[in-house]
Formats: sequence, structure tokens, C-alpha cells
Amino acid sequence: MTKTGFWSHPLVETAGYFSVVVLCLIVSMVIFELVTKYNNWEEIRKGNLSVAFATGGKIFGVANIFRYSIEQHNSLPQMIGWGLYGFLLLIFAYFLFEFLTPKFNIDKEIESDNRSVGFISMIISVGLSFVIGASIS
Repeated sequence: MTKTGFWSHPLVETAGYFSVVVLCLIVSMVIFELVTKYNNWEEIRKGNLSVAFATGGKIFGVANIFRYSIEQHNSLPQMIGWGLYGFLLLIFAYFLFEFLTPKFNIDKEIESDNRSVGFISMIISVGLSFVIGASIS
């Protein structure tokens, strides 16, 4: 049976996916704000490029995971579920990064604008988002 009507129109479906992903992105950024020891948006406002790198990588990572989820799942609940699962894996990767660098504290380095750590944090988020996305599709 094929979908017909207003709700199955590609423009409406696109707006629906967009709205849900933006909401999920906002929720994920709130969660990332809670797990970091610094205030992301305050640090970005002050010009902390390391925090901007790390936060931008997280935004890209979450959006990329949801891109894969939209591409591979036929229903909105499936897309949300797999996208959120991918997001949880990205949070796990953040804690793993912190654990695997015992010589220094990632959050402290990023907060103090250590750009090399901020950049690596961004690359980890972006890179793993492709791996996570491919695995949930």
C-alpha cells in the first residue's frame, strides 16, 4: 500500500524530519552541556575556539548520525530511536576519549582553549559519527 495525501508529500515529510532532528539536536546539546565541566555557549561567546571546535564536532556528529538514520529507516519512531542510540554511542565515545587520555583532563584542556585538544575532540566526533551512522543503517 502506498502512502497518499498531505502527510506523505515530500515537502511535508522533509519538514517533519527536519523538525524532529532539530528538536533531538537541541536535546543532545543540552545533554552534552550537562556532561562537560564548562559552559559551552558561554565559552564560545568569549571566543574559546577549542570549545567551538568540540561543540561544532558534536553538532556535526549528531546531525550526521540522524542523516544516516533518516536515510535507512522508514518510520519516524525508528528514525528517532536509531538516531538517539547513535547519539548515546557518541556520548560513550566522549567518555572513552577522556578515559584514554589519563595524562590530562580533556574538559580542562578544552576550557583553557587548548586548540589541539579541541580539534582532536571535533575530529573524533565527526569521524565516529560516520562509523556509528554506517552501523545503524
